[in-house]
Amino acid sequence: MAEISASEVVKLRELTGAGMMDCKKALTETQGDLQKAVDLLRKKGAATAAKKSINKASEGVIAQYIASGGRLGVLVEVNCQTDFVARNEGFRAFSEEVAVKVAADPNVNLDAEREAAIARIRENIQVSRRMRMEVSGNGLIGGYIHTGAKVGVLVEVGAGQEATVASDDFKQLVRDITLQIAAASPTTVSRDQLAPAFIAKEREIAEAQVKGKPPQVIASIVKGKMEKLYQSFCLVDQGFVKDPDKTVKGYVESVASKLGDAIVIRRFVRYQVGEVPLV
Repeated sequence: MAEISASEVVKLRELTGAGMMDCKKALTETQGDLQKAVDLLRKKGAATAAKKSINKASEGVIAQYIASGGRLGVLVEVNCQTDFVARNEGFRAFSEEVAVKVAADPNVNLDAEREAAIARIRENIQVSRRMRMEVSGNGLIGGYIHTGAKVGVLVEVGAGQEATVASDDFKQLVRDITLQIAAASPTTVSRDQLAPAFIAKEREIAEAQVKGKPPQVIASIVKGKMEKLYQSFCLVDQGFVKDPDKTVKGYVESVASKLGDAIVIRRFVRYQVGEVPLV
């Protein structure tokens, strides 16, 4: 039988929120397989929700660059060793410089700049993630950095007509969508972008949680659980943060109707310092 370490138990607890003893039993039962242990705890109801990410031990900031006209944008995560350095103006300036350089060349080699920054700041620095978006057709790239620079968002929203993109209503919608993503942390635009294997596993777990009930009851409960899953992971299915009585999809449709055009959220990325995506 595999030896289960305390660190493995703690990691499983971070992922699931389950009790320490439940985590240890699950790891023992699955011979130390972390993902199988997560699934087992959720089937037993000891872990009731799938987390989207966990945090690793790192500091740093999220920085952005949005080109004039909003047709190109960049989001980067730059890591350091301490929060003291993360708040340093020189480190913040370096991070913003990285975003500008990635805007000019998405494959730019930043080793020389990074080593110079390490020599200046005297701490290890890593550019861990970068994303560059450029509009295709009519649309805008929107960006948002939350206070403290620990969370950042980049989104592309498209429209059918050039006039729509110039309107204040469309620009406000793009700003609202960036705030939605920052606050609600979706992982995909819509449910059809979720991996089929992920959906199948979640359905299996939902069914295991209500095992033994009449088939029609199981079907109803599982449908409800899956809808809650979509509302958590899929941007357009989420309740709109400025008006929870409508969905993001409903908000987009209302603006599109007002402007007499088709509006679509094409893609987005959300970075949080130290975050390790799980799905």
